[in-house]
Amino acid sequence: MLVFSAQKLAFIAVPKTGTTAIEMALRPRADIIFGKHRKHMTARRFHSRIAPFLADVFDLRPEVFAVMRDPEEQIRSWYRYRRRDGLTRDDHSTDAICFDRFVLDVIADDPPPHAGIGSQWNMLTGPRDAVLVTHLFAYESQPLLLEFLRDRFGEVIVPKRKNVSPPADAPLSPEIRDRLRASRAREFALYDRLRDAGGHLRTAVGEAS
Repeated sequence: MLVFSAQKLAFIAVPKTGTTAIEMALRPRADIIFGKHRKHMTARRFHSRIAPFLADVFDLRPEVFAVMRDPEEQIRSWYRYRRRDGLTRDDHSTDAICFDRFVLDVIADDPPPHAGIGSQWNMLTGPRDAVLVTHLFAYESQPLLLEFLRDRFGEVIVPKRKNVSPPADAPLSPEIRDRLRASRAREFALYDRLRDAGGHLRTAVGEAS
């Protein structure tokens, strides 16, 4: 979570959407930095807690931007990331399970520790399914994001790859894919809306999805 006064921007860091690379590239330009456990603050929490403070103390009402990834690919990235060597908690490792099993655990009512990854939907939306970011970019459309950042910061921003998930085969069976899409229908619908917008969805914050 980063706030930029001069550019009147705030960045919501959705996990597994390239956020660490963006954060590291923009961090030197940020006026306010939320790290560690607050790095991945939700848009809802930003608007309820941080935005009123910024408006009251600094008369700052920033636009909010974030990145969203194809929901299946974002979950697959989590799966690969938790197969990496050196994972400090065995109950978070996915090394001993297949991707089908991981997806079923992710969408379970009570996910086990290795599948407790949250959702992009919960990061980006609020009450009544409102989208709470002004500019939403598709992970797969990086040039649009970089062009946006160049225009707002007046310079070329070059993120370097960080926290890249290790390669691993992670096929998903059609049956489990159907169950995933049914379980996270609103998230897939938002991603489809983003892709239909050409990879850059502009919203009035609070607009219903």
